[in-house]
Amino acid sequence: MKSQKNTIDSMHEALVPETKRPYTVPINWCWTTVGAVNTYDSCAIDPSKFQDTMFELYSVPSSVNNYPEIISGNDIGSTKQCVKLGDVLLCKINPRINRVWKVSKFTDNDLLASSEWVVVRNDELNSDYLMWYFRSPVFRKILLKNVSGVGGSLMRAQPKYIKTYPIPIPPITEQKRIVDRIESLFSKLDEVKDKVQSVLDGMELRKAAILHKAFTGELTKKWREANNIKIDEWKLVTMREIVSDFKYGTSEKSDYSFKGMPVFRIPNITDQGLSFEDMKFLSHSNVPSESQIHEGDILIIRSNGSRDLVGKSVLVPKLNSQYAYASFLIRIRVSSRVLPEFLVYFLNSSRARMQMFKKAKSSAGINNINSRELGSIKLNLPSITEQVEILKILNSILQSTELVATKVGGTIQQIESIKNSILSKAFRGELGTNDPSEESSLNLLKQILEKS
Repeated sequence: MKSQKNTIDSMHEALVPETKRPYTVPINWCWTTVGAVNTYDSCAIDPSKFQDTMFELYSVPSSVNNYPEIISGNDIGSTKQCVKLGDVLLCKINPRINRVWKVSKFTDNDLLASSEWVVVRNDELNSDYLMWYFRSPVFRKILLKNVSGVGGSLMRAQPKYIKTYPIPIPPITEQKRIVDRIESLFSKLDEVKDKVQSVLDGMELRKAAILHKAFTGELTKKWREANNIKIDEWKLVTMREIVSDFKYGTSEKSDYSFKGMPVFRIPNITDQGLSFEDMKFLSHSNVPSESQIHEGDILIIRSNGSRDLVGKSVLVPKLNSQYAYASFLIRIRVSSRVLPEFLVYFLNSSRARMQMFKKAKSSAGINNINSRELGSIKLNLPSITEQVEILKILNSILQSTELVATKVGGTIQQIESIKNSILSKAFRGELGTNDPSEESSLNLLKQILEKS
């Protein structure tokens, strides 16, 4: 137990000065820092010393499914952190991704967490309140101000800064009311989102079915009959027979602050085509023409942590400037036997994707496919004349589908925006749940500091 003087000194250090508070909160709330309320003491365990013991492991990948890995010590490759029920986990890797998780204890096994989590623990605070705050737009913005690394999965949030970040603390009863209101509102929004997502999923299935018909000849069956053309005229070929060039991109460092040639990267390969947003640049513009991309080229993702992204392809449109492309991409140039747009449709179809998944190799959690493996992918190739007809039908059907999908996708974005708005209001005391007559949270903070 701390002396009264020590507690007063601790309170003074724990309270965020008025000039550094992100915004004004209700009078019975207070601003403190993550470090001031975090009572977690570092605790590590080497699972290899407990080979036959089963653990409940809160790894970063398993957070996507909101369920930990149930795994033996023998199968865990490195030292992990000891955690307990109610601990809040804040991911250090690539903080642009909003990954915050609460330890929930699904089994009777001992609880472990990856060292890539910052563990926040305080038995006097509502852990769900902490979790939702760490997911809120205001905290995410603060978190991204101090990160290390060159970008993407190499970026890291730094614990030494995280402990200094401000956090608003309402009375404990208000924390519970805020959590209840957030979860109630989110539950209703998720019901709407699930219905909208089911519409999108249905459209994706329809698109897959149309592409299947396109590359099996069914889509142009009537056209062939009208033109006295037989399906036998289609030729089974490999990619290397119809592609004139596979070329890997540059491995040179790129950055937002550089002033050289712009570089297309994995984030620029989208379902809507090649995106010119979020561009990075080389430190120079001295890139030979044969190492740039040009209209009619195809860019394909060759390496990614997500298997579903490997092999994703886009057609390069008309360009008004010179562009390079990064090493995780392969540039494809086609021969006169195939139309680039036709090949892109094929590469993004289930017939091509299944072949890619079988050929792709995984190393250290990264999935890869190389130019040799791409070159061995097989497809049934119609004449250029029939390719033109297939593209005509596909574009007519899929463009109208994409318009609907864009509107439906916009609804999902609106739902996410509403959620962010709810979180922003929640931690400003603007959800209508605060009772100003309740005891000030300063007393709660004092109680926390006395026990620490």
